Amino acid sequence: MLRFALTAIGTAAAVAGARRLFARETDLFGAVAIVTGGSRGLGFLIARELAREGCVLAICARDPDELERARLDLERRGAEVIAIRCDVADPVACANLVAETERRLGPLDILVNNASIIQVAPIDSLGVKDFQQALAVNFWGTVHPTLATLPGMRARRRGRIVNIASIGGKVSVPHLLPYGAAKFAVVGFSEGLAAELAREGVQVTTVIPGLMRTGSYLHAEFEGQPPAEFTWFALGSTLPGISMDAERAARRIVRALKRGELEPILSLPAQVLARMHGLFPATVVGLLGLVNRLLPRGGVPGDSARGLELQRASGAGALHVATSLGRAAARRFHEYPPTRRAP
Repeated sequence: MLRFALTAIGTAAAVAGARRLFARETDLFGAVAIVTGGSRGLGFLIARELAREGCVLAICARDPDELERARLDLERRGAEVIAIRCDVADPVACANLVAETERRLGPLDILVNNASIIQVAPIDSLGVKDFQQALAVNFWGTVHPTLATLPGMRARRRGRIVNIASIGGKVSVPHLLPYGAAKFAVVGFSEGLAAELAREGVQVTTVIPGLMRTGSYLHAEFEGQPPAEFTWFALGSTLPGISMDAERAARRIVRALKRGELEPILSLPAQVLARMHGLFPATVVGLLGLVNRLLPRGGVPGDSARGLELQRASGAGALHVATSLGRAAARRFHEYPPTRRAP
């Protein structure tokens, strides 16, 4: 069975690679693009790659200081970019985002739905509010900008929508249940949308990244036993071989956009996990159950902390050394707040 699974995974990867190799790439020069969550991390890097392709950009996020820092950085690199404060969980704010972008830059050609939050905790430390927050940003924060964008794209019979999902939207991982539930919803919405819009000239790409070295774990919320949860998640988001270089991921995403790929899966570990789950879901769930036994248990209900606080509290020990690549990425990709000195 294992040999069959590995053969099937290898065949699927080879076919996907051949399609990418021979796919025709669209010139994006002059295209107007919105990137949500574009002030830091992967969103900032996608905006940077789109600028290199000659796109005219609007980036949005909730924090005005982070937005301004990202805008200035992109401008220094030669980008034509505007920054618009927007909470993607608010449908009115999303409608205003699209309207202001088109008023200032012209008809929208590309929408990249990237904004996301993550909570790391066992189920007994989570409440309904955690799931509501994850769905509000990760799922509705994809739906609201899309619905605001679609009338114009459909009328013009052209446009590209890129939804940044996650391997967590294909395989639900312990201690990430709100995130996984929301990302499953994103995958379902995005795949169905691609089918509905295919004949209308609007292309939808569903991106399935694995863990990436963006430094974004510093903005995750940790509950239950926050220091212990932070340790395993920070290591997974940092160590080579497990996590993917974020700049390479951004280049791969923009290339998928240009080639019109339906569902690129980024990183080999994510590809293997997704293919294995598709072939043998019960086996994968059983293996994840074993993984769950190694994760922290219990904790104080309501006890939570952000990754930034836990990173600073962890001191200069082994974890500090092991996460050096993650912290370096955080400094480069604006994951540290503008008013704080990065350690």
